[in-house]
Amino acid sequence: MIRLIDRVAPFASKPAPTFDPDAPQIPCGSGLAREGARSFTTKFGTLLILSLISTSAIATEPELRIRSHLQPTNSIMVGGILELQLDVLTDSWFTDAPTLPDLKLPGALVMPPDGHAEHLNQTLDGKSFNGMRYRYRITPNLAQGFDIPALTVHATPGQASTPLTAQSQPLHFIATQPPGFKPGEPVLVAQGLRFTQTVLNSATPLKVGDSLTRQLTLQADDALAMSLPAPSLADVAGLSRYPKAPQISNLDDGRGHFNGGQRIDTVTYRIDTEGRHHLPSIELKWWDASTGQTRTAQVPAVTFDAAANSAYRPVFSITEDLKKLTQRGRVHLSGHWLVLLALLLAVTLLGWFARPFVYRAYLQWQARRSARRAAWLESADYAWRQIPAQIDGKPAQLSALYLWARRSHMGLKLTNLGPCLQDLLRACYSRQPTEDQALRQLRQSLSTLHSQAKRDTASAAPALLPLNPAHAKDVP
Repeated sequence: MIRLIDRVAPFASKPAPTFDPDAPQIPCGSGLAREGARSFTTKFGTLLILSLISTSAIATEPELRIRSHLQPTNSIMVGGILELQLDVLTDSWFTDAPTLPDLKLPGALVMPPDGHAEHLNQTLDGKSFNGMRYRYRITPNLAQGFDIPALTVHATPGQASTPLTAQSQPLHFIATQPPGFKPGEPVLVAQGLRFTQTVLNSATPLKVGDSLTRQLTLQADDALAMSLPAPSLADVAGLSRYPKAPQISNLDDGRGHFNGGQRIDTVTYRIDTEGRHHLPSIELKWWDASTGQTRTAQVPAVTFDAAANSAYRPVFSITEDLKKLTQRGRVHLSGHWLVLLALLLAVTLLGWFARPFVYRAYLQWQARRSARRAAWLESADYAWRQIPAQIDGKPAQLSALYLWARRSHMGLKLTNLGPCLQDLLRACYSRQPTEDQALRQLRQSLSTLHSQAKRDTASAAPALLPLNPAHAKDVP
């Protein structure tokens, strides 16, 4: 066993505490305790300061500012390009892309901002702002003044409790007509221009039935593609012209920055006759914004010969097709059909305008018909026609006979109508009634009763009122 005696080794420890009368006394027994207290105090103060800073940041809402200006500010030409630069700034950051308004100016073409924006860092009123710059490209078509209204932008900066809205200031500019251009004449303003053509033959050498394609390419720097004018491509004798839809596009530098516009026009000519054919040269007048001068761009004429082609047979002729379509669209009507059509139209119009009168006449006819039927039901003839059915009925009735006598103004006495009725009453009310035989006799004598009936004119009206007042109006 190895014994270690009187061995001394160094060890880590804090120095012994010393007394400082000027330092604040902490009731702790060691230096380690005092340093722990100081560390706690430092951390607590740091947390308190950070909390105060974050509270003040939360209490302050971020700002949204909109600044707008035109570029260039003067010498704005009709057909040229003008930039409306819209700066969207905040003292915070954007959580999403701002919502930009649409801009429409009567008498001008407006291309809205694309997806590319320029990042900005500015100091406004002593505060740092950052944001993005958007560009509206405007091409005036008329020489007049233009008013750009205030544009409203919606955005949501970071730490904003709700989406913010801000407006730009209204702007005004005046567009003037470039020298050398008449009012209403198409104007192309550009920093530079390239006007070229390409000619393609369907066969070599050319013969009747072959085709030739002429392609014109116009590129203008700092000009909107929509404002590029269309070249004049007129018809040529002996050729059939078939134009294609133009290809219009904007040019950029490969990184999304706008450079200008491009227009490609293509037309195909079919050769209909042999001989020499000539496509005229095409000129384009434009204003050079870099030098302030009027210039003219031109593509040369195209001349070619076409040989005869005995094997060629045109599949169709546009001229003949148009004539056939025109003839198909015509409607040939003879004279009598025109007369019948005019008569039918006149009758239709007459019926349309006569509807109120016809309806009133129909209502009057219905009223007269109802009145005639009511008069017939109240007539003596109607009552007479009911008598045979009542006599043949079981039991027999004489109400129709009384009704006929009353309506014929013969009174209510059946004895005045003839001896047959007297026999009927005697048979009905005698001690030995034989009414069936009397009714048969009455039925047989009805044909002569109507002609023999006479009104009793000898009887006078009684002085007393009738016993049945309900029939007072029927008593003659």
